[in-house]
Amino acid sequence: MSNSHKLKIINDPIYGFIPIHNELIFQVIEHPYVQRLRQISQMGLSYLVYPGAHHTRFHHALGAMFLMQRAVSVLRQKRVEIHGAEEEALYLAILLHDIGHGPFSHGLEGVIVTGVSHESLSLAIMDRLNVEFNGALDLAIEIFTGKHPKKFLKQLVSGQLDMDRLDFLRRDSFYTGVAEGSISAQRLIAMLHVVDDCLVVEEKGIHSVENFLVARRLMYWQVYLHKASLCAEHILIKIVQRARELTTKKVALGIQGPLNYFLSNDQEQELTSEDLDNFLRLDDVDILAALKIWMDHEDFVLSHLSRTIIKRRLFKIKIKEEPFSEEKLEEKRQKIVQKHNLSKEEASYFVFTGSISNLAYNRSKENIQLLRKDGGLIDVAQASDQLHIKALSEKVVKYFQCYPKTLD
Repeated sequence: MSNSHKLKIINDPIYGFIPIHNELIFQVIEHPYVQRLRQISQMGLSYLVYPGAHHTRFHHALGAMFLMQRAVSVLRQKRVEIHGAEEEALYLAILLHDIGHGPFSHGLEGVIVTGVSHESLSLAIMDRLNVEFNGALDLAIEIFTGKHPKKFLKQLVSGQLDMDRLDFLRRDSFYTGVAEGSISAQRLIAMLHVVDDCLVVEEKGIHSVENFLVARRLMYWQVYLHKASLCAEHILIKIVQRARELTTKKVALGIQGPLNYFLSNDQEQELTSEDLDNFLRLDDVDILAALKIWMDHEDFVLSHLSRTIIKRRLFKIKIKEEPFSEEKLEEKRQKIVQKHNLSKEEASYFVFTGSISNLAYNRSKENIQLLRKDGGLIDVAQASDQLHIKALSEKVVKYFQCYPKTLD
């Protein structure tokens, strides 16, 4: 990895000083595409539940890069071969892995840029940056897409124990104040090794892995799938859907710029250069500004839903293990129809249902292997004496129903 004569450092509230002693890395961080992540909330609307959760994708990208620096150092000490060019590429890949997130991160994924995942957008943006930097991101893109011959490099960026997950659990725990998510990321990294081109964990790190999996499970139920933030994010989705419906009917919404572009265009086909240009101008500010305008819109659905977010007058949400009956949902919708003189379609914006799932350890995708002292490998679920580790590999599905509190 080439070094410049200057050492840049960034002060992080979790890890302390994050060093940047590579000129290309610094230039990429300074690029407007990456700086845009300062205006993208890491946890969507979770700050409506946890007031401290105002950290951004920019925070997370830097934190994940710091952990990648630690992982490279640890693996090299264990004589795992990582060349200088591969090291730089790892830092670029993890730094840019979430660059394709739009406003409120997962909360509006596939809703504004319809049918397009943040991973697809990330790759499109990385390709564009690669052209700008004269092919300097070629190796990073190979790792990001899993085309690099060394499999473990991809696992460090996207895998069961990747630097992405290690940072967001620790960071989200810190900013929400939910202690259950606090993991010793650097302890886990210290236990990493590579066997047969696969990332593994030394057997003595089993308790750190157990803690990580349990923390992941608890953070999903307690934070990421918290019923109030879940309800808020689905209301936000309904707002965008209503705004798009009104736009197709030529109803003026009083907005301009990239949000208006996406509400007026269908991106179901291949992403165009114009789509990407507009996406890179879009962030949380556009959505919040639109909501504040729409609070006074003549359309009852759009104005009422916008006020629920801005004024935090969230709907009631119920969660259970079985789907809600359509008959009960229809009863609530009918009450909305009668109370506000709306159509059935309009009432469906106020009474809706959906499902959520939690899978802390996806063994069908990729196992977490422990490296025994004798050199053998064993799956963590088999090695652990904690019965709940096996349970964590089972997907749990629950169902939710949202409706205005005035219907109770």
